[in-house]
Amino acid sequence: MTHNRNRQLCDGITDTRREPFCGRPLGLKFHPKTCELYITDAYFGLMKVRPNGGIATQLANSAQGHPFMFLNDLDINPINGAVYFTDSSIRYQRRDYSKIISTGDSTGRLLRFDPNTKQVRVLHDGLAFPNGIVLSRDNSYLLVVESQKNQILKFPLSNNRTRTPSVFARVDRFADNIRRNDQGDYWVALNTAREGYTEPVGLKFDENGRLIQVVNGDIGNTLEFVSHVEEHNGRMWFGSPRQPYVGTIIRV
Repeated sequence: MTHNRNRQLCDGITDTRREPFCGRPLGLKFHPKTCELYITDAYFGLMKVRPNGGIATQLANSAQGHPFMFLNDLDINPINGAVYFTDSSIRYQRRDYSKIISTGDSTGRLLRFDPNTKQVRVLHDGLAFPNGIVLSRDNSYLLVVESQKNQILKFPLSNNRTRTPSVFARVDRFADNIRRNDQGDYWVALNTAREGYTEPVGLKFDENGRLIQVVNGDIGNTLEFVSHVEEHNGRMWFGSPRQPYVGTIIRV
């Protein structure tokens, strides 16, 4: 992905000690018009790969004097190309994510990259482990998972800035990524270990923040430590930072 990446040393690793020089892509999003792939890498910053592939180009690695420590997720406005993304902490890297939780760190940030000016703006700071992020269907607001507080925040957008957030929904366990389906509903992945197989791994909320569907993952440990839930064409897809595969359920 980068010029100095050693595939023999980095491919397929689970050793977090290698992450600072191997990189750790967490967020991926194709620009709907240009087909460029935007990446939030926990260590290398905001990056972009052209439609024909190749080496990723770094777009930004800091904002307002603070280097990115733990870039997490992103979404793209399909109209103006603005990239919204989260930096989970300005103190701890991804390999030390447990310290964010144990210390109650609340230095996370919500950011915006302008593709025209190439500048990054801090839209909101003081967040407790901001994680997954998604734009609404009409691009009028952002939803950000604040994992440390087990809640999802709603940030209204106006003139490329955010207004005061409100709580969109609360969850019982550590939430990770959030994704919108074609109907405008939102799937939230629950990452932490469950006490039993009947506990949910995915929650679906409507546009008003009402819980409308639950996926329990009661088929064993196949759906353990879920970080990503995606619904598309009647099929559900599940990602995990610990499982070496992508899970799927045909009917929802």
